[in-house]
Amino acid sequence: MLTRDFLRTADCKTAFGDIEESLLWSAEQRAASLAATLACRPDEGPVWIFGYGSLMWNPALEFEESCTGTLVGWHRAFCLRLTAGRGTACQPGRMLALKEGGRTTGVAYRMPQETLTEELSLLWKREMITGCYMPSWCKLALDDGRVINALVFIMDPRHPLYESDTRAQTIAPLIATASGPLGTNAQYLFSLEQELIKLGMHDDCLNELVGRVRGLLEGEKPGPDLQPGFVC
Repeated sequence: MLTRDFLRTADCKTAFGDIEESLLWSAEQRAASLAATLACRPDEGPVWIFGYGSLMWNPALEFEESCTGTLVGWHRAFCLRLTAGRGTACQPGRMLALKEGGRTTGVAYRMPQETLTEELSLLWKREMITGCYMPSWCKLALDDGRVINALVFIMDPRHPLYESDTRAQTIAPLIATASGPLGTNAQYLFSLEQELIKLGMHDDCLNELVGRVRGLLEGEKPGPDLQPGFVC
């Protein structure tokens, strides 16, 4: 599990696995992206971060408040080819992102203004290793009735690691077999499933995927549309 200490000291070139040099963002690129994002801040109110994946169960952020909420217009999709962290270039997995359409439930975190730059710098080091996301300000409906502007990491479809085919039969074999320095891809999927259950949230798109991955790990023989994951 990622920790604050890990993020503070990690060398991005090695800590997450072997990342292709052309894809790896420098600290200067991450800082420029963060500055550009803050320059587009829609108001002077507190900064909220929306977590829809591992940020829900492991934010590794110092925050002042958290609240569940719903983002309209985007849905969860394992559309990011995973070649580091919980996958490798030889046996890639799939990481979660957001694609246009539908809605997503998750957890929003209100960040402390006095340490905002430090906290967001750690977040950028976690999420923007290869610049695969578009940090975007989106309207978010909190479950307590408030509507806020939240910072959301949305998949950049122009990124080299973007994968358009997110059908369960395509990605289940990849997730079932991929692993890397941060653990297995399947562990991530099951942690997401458990956190959604814990929070009383439902994501029908995940049900088939979770079932297929569990079946593969339990030794179920692949059907005609369950092909083994690619291995170098």
